[in-house]
Amino acid sequence: MDTSEKRFEQDIESFLVSPQGGYEQFSYLNPDGHRIHKYYFDKEKGIYPEVFVNFVMRTQPKQWERYVRYYGDAAQEKLYRRLEDSIQEHGLVYVLKNGIRDMGIDIKVCYFKPESELNSALVELYKSNILGVTRQFGYSARNANTIDMALSINGIPVVALELKNQYHGQNVQNAIEQYKNDRDPKELCFRLNHRFLVYFAVDLYEAYMTTCLQGADTRFMPFNQGSNGAGNTGGAGNPANSDGYATAYLWQQVLQADSLLDLVHRFIVDVREKEEVVGKGSTRVVEKEKLIFPRYHQYDVVNKVVADVRANGVGKSYLIEHSAGSGKSNSIAWIAYRLASLHNDDNDSIFDSVIVVTNRVVLDSQLQDTINSFDHTPGLVEAIDDRKRSRGLVEAINDKKRIIICTVQKFLFAYKDFDNLAGRKFAVIIDEAHQGQSGESAKTLRKSLLDLDKAVKAYAEEEGIDESEVDLSSDIVCALLAQGQHSNQSFFAFTATPKNKTIELFGTYDPQTKKMRPFHVYSMRQAIEEGFILDVLQSYTTIKEAFKLVRVSSDNPELVEGPALRALVKYYREHGHTIADKTDAIMSNFLESGRFQIDGKGKAMVVADSRANAVRYYFAISNYMKAHPMESTGCGVMVAFSGTVKVDDVEYTEAGLNTDENGQQINTDKKFRKAFRSDKYNILVVANKYQTGFDEPLLHSMYVDKKLKDVSAVQTLSRLNRMCKGKTSTFVLDFVNTDEEIKESFQPYYETTLLDGRTDFNKVYDLRTKIQPYMLYNFDDVECYYDFMSRHKDSKQGMADLGRLSSILKPVIARYFDIGTEEERFDCRMAIRSFVKSYAYVTQLVRLHDEELFKEYVFLSNLLRFLPIDRDGVRVKLDDKIKLDYVQLKESFKGAIVLDKKDTDLLPSNDKGKTKTVKKDTLQNIIDKVNERFDGAFSDTDRNLIESIYRMLLSDKGIKKLERCAKNTTSEMFEKSLFPEKFKEIATQCYLENSDSYKKLFTDTEYYREIMEAMAKELYRFLRRD
Repeated sequence: MDTSEKRFEQDIESFLVSPQGGYEQFSYLNPDGHRIHKYYFDKEKGIYPEVFVNFVMRTQPKQWERYVRYYGDAAQEKLYRRLEDSIQEHGLVYVLKNGIRDMGIDIKVCYFKPESELNSALVELYKSNILGVTRQFGYSARNANTIDMALSINGIPVVALELKNQYHGQNVQNAIEQYKNDRDPKELCFRLNHRFLVYFAVDLYEAYMTTCLQGADTRFMPFNQGSNGAGNTGGAGNPANSDGYATAYLWQQVLQADSLLDLVHRFIVDVREKEEVVGKGSTRVVEKEKLIFPRYHQYDVVNKVVADVRANGVGKSYLIEHSAGSGKSNSIAWIAYRLASLHNDDNDSIFDSVIVVTNRVVLDSQLQDTINSFDHTPGLVEAIDDRKRSRGLVEAINDKKRIIICTVQKFLFAYKDFDNLAGRKFAVIIDEAHQGQSGESAKTLRKSLLDLDKAVKAYAEEEGIDESEVDLSSDIVCALLAQGQHSNQSFFAFTATPKNKTIELFGTYDPQTKKMRPFHVYSMRQAIEEGFILDVLQSYTTIKEAFKLVRVSSDNPELVEGPALRALVKYYREHGHTIADKTDAIMSNFLESGRFQIDGKGKAMVVADSRANAVRYYFAISNYMKAHPMESTGCGVMVAFSGTVKVDDVEYTEAGLNTDENGQQINTDKKFRKAFRSDKYNILVVANKYQTGFDEPLLHSMYVDKKLKDVSAVQTLSRLNRMCKGKTSTFVLDFVNTDEEIKESFQPYYETTLLDGRTDFNKVYDLRTKIQPYMLYNFDDVECYYDFMSRHKDSKQGMADLGRLSSILKPVIARYFDIGTEEERFDCRMAIRSFVKSYAYVTQLVRLHDEELFKEYVFLSNLLRFLPIDRDGVRVKLDDKIKLDYVQLKESFKGAIVLDKKDTDLLPSNDKGKTKTVKKDTLQNIIDKVNERFDGAFSDTDRNLIESIYRMLLSDKGIKKLERCAKNTTSEMFEKSLFPEKFKEIATQCYLENSDSYKKLFTDTEYYREIMEAMAKELYRFLRRD
């Protein structure tokens, strides 16, 4: 058998020049074995002149006749010159899509496939394109180098392929090295967006690609399907192909003639980005050009979505589970443009508008910029940002804009002003679909885009009545019409972390496995193995916190256990000693290691469990840097949180704590991101902000002081996974979570997330039944409330009506407080909440033809707002009854958290209104439970030693002087400079009196330091008390 590289080339060429391939063979071997070129390639001009001119003459004879009349014998040379000038000015991608213009003559360089075949003239022009394949393509006038294979469109080379064969000891990496070392980027054919648009390196098993040759700095990216095939779970690489080469998809699908023209027309994008470059004392803005070529999973998902929509029309949902690092914004942009231009066989638009929605309060500027950059046609894209408000959405919908970008919250305020949408069809693309898709905003979006005529028809059929009998004046009927899924809306939901409700709302039912699954998958595992993101679990260290609380009050009250436990742990977490200890660990690690990563540009994120603790960390880190000026040179800290927070009776805002290089407050998201990207700041403390949607590739280290679980854990830790030049690792130091908990959170999203089973729609009736035993209300109360609200809505509402409406609820609320015990009230509220949540979710999946149930939902959803939210019904304040006895942080895990290579099944949302037992216990017992949970390594001897030194300090005659110092200096000055000498004096005195008991103190320097620092912090706090 012939296993040569030439045979590999021949097999690829054989397909491409076949009727299925669609190419013309531009070179062939004569009987003597010499390669003969059918057409002359002008290496100086980088073009097949004869092919290009023949294409123009054949497809545009009138334009060519005018051209010859104008230029005479110089027409061919002038045509090339104008082509080259246009490419030089606009780039080849633009010229292929738009053609050239010369002296008022418009000349097409390429024809693309029309949306339908109804216009035979356009179809013939499309078929007139000349796609050529050339083996051993000589590209240079300066040397005899050749490329294994080149593909051209109408005489212009656009695709280069270097082919390697493992049978002869070479693979795709050798092809990549050949591009890097033997292909001069200055050659005409290799200039960016000038001739070749993409370069492929291919062997028998794998394919890689790039759009820009930069010598040794060239970055090639995998262009593989994935180990289990495109759109399926798995890792890097390609599956075996029983019908041929594992890489055959490249030439049989991607580079097939129609596909290549489609790539040029709809996928390849020329983007010019402005970038700030910091020079010597100044910052300048430079414009950089780059070509965007789809990665294989992006190419595959777009084509599969389009094919399915063409086959099945409007009304389906598509869940796209693409990992971080998948290029989601680009995928959304490609799908948006394809859906906006998609036509059926009758040449009618399948969708009237494509709406891209995000669940963030502020419109995602990255997503908006990406979509805008893909096409510059004026008026095609309408972004509804904060300046346009909801009125902008109304105008965009009513004006039938093709692509609309907005936040989902805008629909809450805009939908009432939409025109009648009868006959209109919408594609809704959802970014971060795991967020808020069962909430009020998502429900309103579906309702507002309703085709009322179709909904009435479906409702009448379900009710078994005539359409004329549907009472559209009834609010209840209108609400029921909006329930369920609608035939004029298709949803395309993107997420890396689908929840069970996400899969049920948007997933595809698999009849073989009887499970709901995503329509398309690009897994976290594949993204990591292909090198598009880093594995944030590879270097993970967990810290076990050991501390003890003691009761300092004779009062030992009986308290509700849950809130009391939380209050005790909160006391520990907010204690100055705790924050200071953790800050020492954070700063030691970051200053010694983290900041030197990524060529000295490494940045860190500190994740706090509350806004108040974020502020405390901000000040603790700032003070640490002041106390260690040499080690902290070049470091700066920022803090991110929402609103205003009070800490130690002082109010703080994010803008008030963060300033730019000019001392001005950083008061916008754009300024904040820009500031942190600068060299001035490299530590960011966050509290429920920037834990999602914050892409800063220079983030290397993360310090977690917050309980993380499920999607929250994945989203937060994934802030570290973005790649950049020089970044090869990440680091996590976790004070709260265990390695087992983090693995449990990440596992469902490592490969494919499935849903085993479906929601029981009748559970809303079961949940309603659980409310009835509390006898809060009867249906007369429900009717009275709903009727009054309906009769007095909008312009009919008088000045006293809101008060009268709330008065209807007052007796019901009174009955709630009459319920016997605290536990029963808690159970009652949970039962109401479960019913309301379940009804809101189920009615997005299916229409419930039950007017009474709808009225009860409206009644209870409003009642719920009047019932106390306070968790467990109590707030506990224990600061004056306890004190922190000791604390110790010790490493409990260090290494890689390894995820299993398997799919994960989630179960449907099954909120059955479970009750919760509220326990009570005495303060001392609760303290003991906390101490048991956070067991420390200090022995009784250790504690006796500390107590004796502490007592001697308090009775020492110099304590008054220490007290004055504590009240007039910072904690750092007291702990580092003033206290050590006094501690040494007292400890030495104790040792001289009893050397055996205090021997460990003077033989173990680490033990000495830990006790001295802990005592300094506690004494400082004690001496400063009022």
